[in-house]
Amino acid sequence: MTESNTSSGGAVSAGAAKRALGAGLVLLAIVGAGPALAHGTPHGDDKAPVRKEQKDWGIAGDAKASKRRIEVRMGDDMRFKPDRIEVRLGETVTLEVRNQGKLMHEFVLGTKAELDAHAAMMVKHPGMEHDEPYMAHVAPGKTGRIVWTFNRAGEFDFACLIAGHFQAGMVGKVRVLAPGSGS
Repeated sequence: MTESNTSSGGAVSAGAAKRALGAGLVLLAIVGAGPALAHGTPHGDDKAPVRKEQKDWGIAGDAKASKRRIEVRMGDDMRFKPDRIEVRLGETVTLEVRNQGKLMHEFVLGTKAELDAHAAMMVKHPGMEHDEPYMAHVAPGKTGRIVWTFNRAGEFDFACLIAGHFQAGMVGKVRVLAPGSGS
């Protein structure tokens, strides 16, 4: 086959048609993969390697090192329950984050300044997706999990950064107690 008729009545070579089809498929693959590439590995995928990067509020932990599980519930009332968590310096905990609402919610650990900046960016780009070991993006009725080692003492924050949720007060605090400090 050397020629193919097009709807405009012109003719193109079979090679040109194959190149155009190939380019179209590549473009379709790139566009279709966009959201997947932007989001990375789904939250809670225990088989995926966790990127361990020291943050002001700690570092990703190993599930085997976690001796305590803390359940945090999220709801469409734009609140976390509990909204205050206490851990000991050096403690690795598993945060099980349950979305009891009908809307998508997320749990993001950080400093107040970082969460404020990220929330502002989410308002400007509400479709932005992200995936870090200190975040759990949780669908309605589902549970996400974060394993985190709190290796810095102090007070840190957590929030739902989905546009409008943070602004509605969907925030909480983590208090990391140094040895010898009272609770």
